[in-house]
Amino acid sequence: MNIKIDIVSDVACPWCYVGKSRLEKALAMVPEINADITWQPFQLDPTVPKEGRDLKPYYEAKFGSAEKVQQIFEHMESVGDAEGIAFDFSKMERTMNTLPLHVLMLEAEKEGFKAKLKERFFKAYFEEATDLSKTENVIKIMAEFGWSAEKVNEILTNTEMLEEVKAKISYFQSRGVSAVPFFIFNEKYGISGAQSPQVLADTLRQIQQEMTTETAVIAGESCDVESGECL
Repeated sequence: MNIKIDIVSDVACPWCYVGKSRLEKALAMVPEINADITWQPFQLDPTVPKEGRDLKPYYEAKFGSAEKVQQIFEHMESVGDAEGIAFDFSKMERTMNTLPLHVLMLEAEKEGFKAKLKERFFKAYFEEATDLSKTENVIKIMAEFGWSAEKVNEILTNTEMLEEVKAKISYFQSRGVSAVPFFIFNEKYGISGAQSPQVLADTLRQIQQEMTTETAVIAGESCDVESGECL
């Protein structure tokens, strides 16, 4: 059985990285189901300037203190260890406006490697502490996929693609998505947050059996744009 899965997420969301890992584990639990996965754009904080912001002061302002932020980082790194993700917040210096990355992924989708690029951005940001607000760093990553600097710059300055990404973000916001990751199955069933592999696998089985007749939203760990809580 084929099930369409739209994953609304942001590169700056650590729970989205975790959610990706957990979904992969869930799909391994239901080999009879074929998943058609599409990564959809979202921005947790569109107010971040193009040049980015210093990461630790940014989080301290959001969560109230350096001690609280450190606790959150340690918890996130522990969660990552269980998922095979080497979060290393001690090395991360900058957060970024993720809109340019979503524009690049829009073109990557047309060329068939959007999922691989999404994972590469996650790894670069959260594990390698790459400052993705710097175009030169993004160009180096895109070179791994055979893109020239000229092509990257051309896409980043394409206003039509920018507006297309913004329209997609607005669409999912209009459907009530305010926390990511958010999984949408067959454009009907919704799950919010980085749920466990078992919950995701059970949901896939329920959809397969056509037991659910209306959208079910299950709350889980996620990054919330309204409350500012993320981690």
